Amino acid sequence: MFKSLLLLLATLSCAYAGEAEVKDTLQKNHPQLGKIEQVNKTPISGLYEVVTQSQLFYTDDKAQYLIDGSLYELKSMRNLTDERSRQMFSVNFNSLPLDLALKRVKGNGSRKLAYFTDPNCGFCKKLERELQKVNNVTLYLFLYPVFPGSDEKVQGVWCSKDKLKAWDEMMLNNVTPPSGNCGAPIAKVLEWGKKLKVNGTPTLIMSDGTVLPGFLPATELEKALADAASR
Repeated sequence: MFKSLLLLLATLSCAYAGEAEVKDTLQKNHPQLGKIEQVNKTPISGLYEVVTQSQLFYTDDKAQYLIDGSLYELKSMRNLTDERSRQMFSVNFNSLPLDLALKRVKGNGSRKLAYFTDPNCGFCKKLERELQKVNNVTLYLFLYPVFPGSDEKVQGVWCSKDKLKAWDEMMLNNVTPPSGNCGAPIAKVLEWGKKLKVNGTPTLIMSDGTVLPGFLPATELEKALADAASR
């Protein structure tokens, strides 16, 4: 029994060393990946999961190749990458500073979606057009000015008598609101975005905490809302 215990400890030690070595090799030789939070074994021999601050990748045991894509279990067709990403990068929706967002209720407002958006972001404008087709949802808009010249536009929206109307006019009809000086919470929103690792716009946060970076058409938005509501 003592020999069996030693063998088990040696096996665990080797497994840990393998993950640690892969992590050290990637961090040392590929700093462009950013800070690597974790390296974990996958169900596939020789394939490792690499978790950075905002993404999940895969690599081999010598850290020579990087795979950016989804890993499926064929028997059940489970998307293991999607499951792990939701686990690693999910956000507690109820912890979001919703008082810093513009709130829009559509229909019965039963579903919830928060998103970080910038007035000078082309894909954010496309997203607004797609959201026109989505109903029965409560939207929380975090105006997140990361593009040059966006601060003044966000300030103008916040200082408007009807903020949502001013936002729609700008994003859908290219009508920029007058500049204002009303103490918009820009710094606080930027601080929260950084805390939540929002690296681009649009970034969507579903009610179950799933973070979806990038633009989605209305059909995919509907699916994401339905999936989040079912969890």
